[in-house]
Amino acid sequence: MPTSRTGRPPVQRAPRRPPAPRPPRDNPVVRLYGRARRAWDRPLTAYYLILGGSLLITVLGLVMVYSASQITALQLSLPGSYFFRKQFLAAVLGGLLLLAASRMPSKLHRALAYPMLLGSVFLMILVQVPGIGVAVNGNQNWISVGGPFQLQPSEFGKLALVLWGADLLARKQDKRLLTQWKHMLVPLVPVAFMLLGLIMLGGDMGTAIILTAILFGLLWLAGAPTRLFGGVLAIALTLGVILIRTSPNRMARLACLGATEPGPGDSCWQAVHGIYALASGGLFGSGLGASVEKWGQLPEAHTDFIFAITGEELGLAGTLSVLALFAALGYAGIRVAGRTEDPFVRYAAGGVTTWITAQAVINIGAVLGLLPIAGVPLPLFSYGGSALLPTMFAIGLLIAFAREDPAARTALAMRQPRFGRKRAAVRGSAVRGPRKWNTMRRRASARSSGER
Repeated sequence: MPTSRTGRPPVQRAPRRPPAPRPPRDNPVVRLYGRARRAWDRPLTAYYLILGGSLLITVLGLVMVYSASQITALQLSLPGSYFFRKQFLAAVLGGLLLLAASRMPSKLHRALAYPMLLGSVFLMILVQVPGIGVAVNGNQNWISVGGPFQLQPSEFGKLALVLWGADLLARKQDKRLLTQWKHMLVPLVPVAFMLLGLIMLGGDMGTAIILTAILFGLLWLAGAPTRLFGGVLAIALTLGVILIRTSPNRMARLACLGATEPGPGDSCWQAVHGIYALASGGLFGSGLGASVEKWGQLPEAHTDFIFAITGEELGLAGTLSVLALFAALGYAGIRVAGRTEDPFVRYAAGGVTTWITAQAVINIGAVLGLLPIAGVPLPLFSYGGSALLPTMFAIGLLIAFAREDPAARTALAMRQPRFGRKRAAVRGSAVRGPRKWNTMRRRASARSSGER
């Protein structure tokens, strides 16, 4: 056996494996993936997703409202375009609110928090005054503002809770008070429960669920410890169970989960016919305006169950497109909240994203028979001006926050004419050095109430 100079046998080394073949750079799949990844990482991605996604959802919603509401309008001896014209007017007003909110600075958004909260509470109290409040489908949550127009103050309460809660938590974080559980809960949770109580006086549990989701979203973003978060969640679930068990109507809705037949007394009529509409749509639908279920079979076809009519007329392709638009909107909101260093922007963007995402999930889940029918509209899509106006203002908030990002501001400045670039460059020159991204949740070095 051969030996080395030291007298030891040489070390036997394993043969080297040939390197794995790399995909050629001219592979079209690799090029497409690289382009998509570069486009996804651009600073204006969130801005365009929020702007484009919200506008596409609103426009498609107007088309579907016109298609789904014609029969209902004719049955009420109204013109076929009656509901569409009202929704179009609300969309125009909402577009103005979106534009105004997208151009407002964060300081002005914070200044609107307390007036909006007080105004929403005042209007919610007026709803319960006899002669002023109006009951619709058994829920007294409306105020008549003259003629055919009505206002639902609880929809504006969602926006008020987002702005006021974000401003409150941001001020407490600046003073380093969120490490104490009492400052994290008070007065955020009591005020939220007050709003929930005013909403439940009218019997609208669907809106109350959305408001609860916003509250939990704000607490999660503020870094609430597990015990505190779980305690508030347990209280909310207990109250929810009590409210459901004490209401025959809510118990009947819960019993319709997964129903395939209308049941005794047609108690599950709406849920079952929503499934019928989706099942008859096929891959590409029966055609725009060709729905059968909207001819008196499916109640609330242009409001709570407009997603079912979309599936019947536009098929699986149409429903998946709507889901993709909401997913893109949710991702963009999370991206805005996760990349900012301003605590108010993080809380407000996270609250708006939680609001829109939770409401879309609850509405679509009810149409699919996976969740009880909560009576909440599909954001930006269903008929209802009271729901559309505050939602479009909230979208304007997200657009404003996306524009405030230093990288996005620089990219937008580069697309301006030459005479405006110098001015925008001077404005953005204050942000220099490496960018440090924060996570959505607030990071604290020590908490007296426990760690996650």
